[in-house]
Amino acid sequence: MNGTFMTVAGRPTLRFERRLRHPVEKVWRAVTEPAELEHWFPQRVEGVTSADGTPFVPGGKLRFPFREAKELDGEVIPDFAGEVLDVEPPRLLSFTWAGDVLRFELIPDGDGCLLVFTDTFTERGKAARDGAGWHVCLDGLEASLDGTAPPEAGRWPGLYENYAVAFGPEAATAPIPKDA
Repeated sequence: MNGTFMTVAGRPTLRFERRLRHPVEKVWRAVTEPAELEHWFPQRVEGVTSADGTPFVPGGKLRFPFREAKELDGEVIPDFAGEVLDVEPPRLLSFTWAGDVLRFELIPDGDGCLLVFTDTFTERGKAARDGAGWHVCLDGLEASLDGTAPPEAGRWPGLYENYAVAFGPEAATAPIPKDA
């Protein structure tokens, strides 16, 4: 369930694999429908559907507003922008998210599926920070799918420390948002 850190095509990449007890179709809805994303994705997701209602169209522009203002080094972090890169329902979705490339792959596995999530980014120094963040988000996704309460709040600092140790000090140099 923990993320791994690697370099892919010269870029730092986090990879998570989660075996989920739910079929691909249910997990697909959780990673593509705005109402479902609200339960676990770190920001709201706008622009998911085109004018004709088609979800996640390649080349489609996305906007990721924060639910509450976030600060980093005393400055309010602006909303993120993104673009849909690949969509192959119900198995693959990738899009940019503030310069990162997020990729969700769903692989049928018995009655459930395997979620392979990758985040490819440019700054190695944010690997521990983002690893802890995605760990919390994916725990939230799993809880939402299971219909259970999300794991207790306040786990992020401990996860961050674990990822910093696992990935090394050069992967833990990025500033940390005030409310992380």
